Amino acid sequence: MHVEYLNFQSESCKNCYKCLRECPVKAITVLGDRARIREDLCVLCGHCTYACSFNAKKVVDDTAAVKKLLGGKKKVIASVAPAFVSSFAPDFGAFKSALLKLGFADAFETAEGAREVTECYRKLLDGGAYKNLIASACPSIVRLIEIYYPDALKYLAPVDSPMVAHARMLHERYPDCKVVFIGPCIAKKREADESGMIDFALTFEELSRLFEEKGIDPAAEPSTLVLETERNTARNYPINSGIIKSFNVYSDGYEYVSVDGLARAKEVLANIDTLSGMFIEMHACEFSCINGPCALHKEKGGFIKATETVRAYAKTGSAAQVPPSELSFAHKYEKKKNANKVPSEEEIRKVLAATGKTRVEDELNCGACGYNTCREKAIAVLNGMAEISMCVPFMRERAEGLSYDIIQNSPNGIIAVDENFVIAQINEKAAQLIGAERKLAKGEALDRFYNPADFYMAAAGEIITRRKIFIDKTSAWVEMTIRKVTGDMLFCIMKDITADMKYRDRLDQIKAETVEAANRVVSKQMSVVQEIASLLGETTAETKIALLKLRDTLTKESVGDDPENA
Repeated sequence: MHVEYLNFQSESCKNCYKCLRECPVKAITVLGDRARIREDLCVLCGHCTYACSFNAKKVVDDTAAVKKLLGGKKKVIASVAPAFVSSFAPDFGAFKSALLKLGFADAFETAEGAREVTECYRKLLDGGAYKNLIASACPSIVRLIEIYYPDALKYLAPVDSPMVAHARMLHERYPDCKVVFIGPCIAKKREADESGMIDFALTFEELSRLFEEKGIDPAAEPSTLVLETERNTARNYPINSGIIKSFNVYSDGYEYVSVDGLARAKEVLANIDTLSGMFIEMHACEFSCINGPCALHKEKGGFIKATETVRAYAKTGSAAQVPPSELSFAHKYEKKKNANKVPSEEEIRKVLAATGKTRVEDELNCGACGYNTCREKAIAVLNGMAEISMCVPFMRERAEGLSYDIIQNSPNGIIAVDENFVIAQINEKAAQLIGAERKLAKGEALDRFYNPADFYMAAAGEIITRRKIFIDKTSAWVEMTIRKVTGDMLFCIMKDITADMKYRDRLDQIKAETVEAANRVVSKQMSVVQEIASLLGETTAETKIALLKLRDTLTKESVGDDPENA
């Protein structure tokens, strides 16, 4: 069953690669400008959760599920990691009282299981069968070895972690109980699920929220435990050299060293075959569990003070000692599948060439993409975990080259000036329009070449859009648009409209000439018309008179010849 222990909120991701830079095992895929966690490669160290400034990665919250469990009929017992003293209360009795108020039936220290685990380590050392022995209560370290350093599995002590060992002990005492582990670690959630012995693993941050909901202050609770005089040195587990300090007797033939932090652990694991006679305790977190990803760090003095608190607590008496268990705490760790392939040199070179890296000198290894080297990033690309475009220097160079080509080849004049009206960028067309030499103009004050009045107005907030300007120096007409861009930078586009303006002037001249010619023609034609009209008018009058006379004559002749009129 696939379970996610870190929630990824893609809408919050800003594609800054910070999480990838911080990830010790590069278990983050960046595709489509968004980062995603590869659960199969993740060791759950938690680095990405506090590296992300935008809270795009959060630990899965199990508080609701635990509250439901506490409200059920089953007996729920808390197994409490000894690091609690640096985050909550310096006394387990008070802390237990607070847990009982939350609804836990009982609570015990995980250090009970740690003591049994230390005894297992001692027996392995006494047996002398190990060239080197790696001991770790940290599931992140175990996962690191299983996935990335399987050759070191032969050195990893085949023993349960204190959490799992303690859960076995609790189930032996209370066969029908439910177990909730409480600690500062994210990786314990996955270990709890895989163990089959633990129902939930709560982080200190989650527990703190439960306390706040109920208004419980663990430090203010009364302690009801009766402490014995015998100490449990396994309470030292959450600090550097804590496992080593838990031994009452050291086996001969071994050097005892503590390694904290995944970077140091990786270095040791990569070279462990060169070592001999070493007992190495390993912690994924620097300063060990007291600096876990979900520790609260309430104490002033940071990790040093937290270490002092745990040491002091380990020296105090513990609750009634549980007799040594007869259970077996043996555990076989096995290699985990790493789906990433190892590409060929030819494939790697091809990806490198795609970002302009054809020679070794071209490989900057700047780390801006999140990977330590250009080759490491190329391998990630070939495994579908990264994109070629993540190479920041290459993309910047390409973008700058593209923008330069666009600016220089633009048919429009382009000028960019800074807040002091100094020319930051100018293309050849703009230089031509203002009558300057481009190479000499860049870096000089604009007023050396052009009256910057419009730029002053734009800087003051006036919107300059497609304003027609005549430049006396070059007799050029331009249509000017000026905008504020990044900071107080002003960006100006000059569209050369000289030809348009000359065409318009010529057109206006032609129109005027045409109108004048038309007026002359009309005047002449009117004269002709008037003359024709005059001539036509005289002829018509004469004809009319002649016709009238003819009518009268004919009328008279008709009347004279009529018999009736005789």
